[in-house]
Amino acid sequence: MLKMEAAGKFYNHRQQIITALNDVTLDIPKGDFISIVGPSGSGKSTLLMTLGGMLSLSKGRVLLDGQSLYDLSPDKRARLRRKKIGFVFQTFNLVPYLTAAENVQIPLFLAGKDESAQKQRATDLLARVGLSDRLDHKPSELSVGQQQRVALARMLANNPPVVLADEPTGNLDPETSQQVIAFLDEINKEGRTVVMVTHDPQAALMAKRTLSLVDGRVFSDGHHHLATSDEAQTQKDWRQGLSG
Repeated sequence: MLKMEAAGKFYNHRQQIITALNDVTLDIPKGDFISIVGPSGSGKSTLLMTLGGMLSLSKGRVLLDGQSLYDLSPDKRARLRRKKIGFVFQTFNLVPYLTAAENVQIPLFLAGKDESAQKQRATDLLARVGLSDRLDHKPSELSVGQQQRVALARMLANNPPVVLADEPTGNLDPETSQQVIAFLDEINKEGRTVVMVTHDPQAALMAKRTLSLVDGRVFSDGHHHLATSDEAQTQKDWRQGLSG
């Protein structure tokens, strides 16, 4: 599904070379759920952005389904990204003057879907995240947790097989954070590949494995499993919490 081969990313800053990624090699199979953890400045977000075709490498390759992302033209890479990758961010990146439904429609509009299909898909996705009664609300009229739910719905608009999440719980209270992570777990169980950057140890534990970075290097790739009863309870509770 996703591969990174001997990837390096370097910046020039005040006549010094800053290494964001240092010879990183990864193999992320279809259906995996990876959490990326590490101290601030370790290269977590850079890793995620390069995996998503949004930040070119200084060396090495990123492959999605065997296609080398940075050997594509910018236009072709953007089309592939819209088709196969969904993004969700800590800052939500909602358009403030659009309603919740219109924000979810953006990827569908860019993909050339007709207006009626856009509206139906947005309505269905917002219902899935518990926002059927907030379709016409703008971001300023929604709570922080509700804004993140709109962002999650938008992320699924084009039904991407890969989901990249950059600190998706960073601005949320603990209860809402748990709901968001449980949602990512749910869509992973549907077959999507999920890669999540997080500073939250509890959020990291929901993934199938954890990738640790320090100074742009992978120093640990650990596996863990949530107790079955806890996982089942989390899955049961997250939808109930959406009405809050």
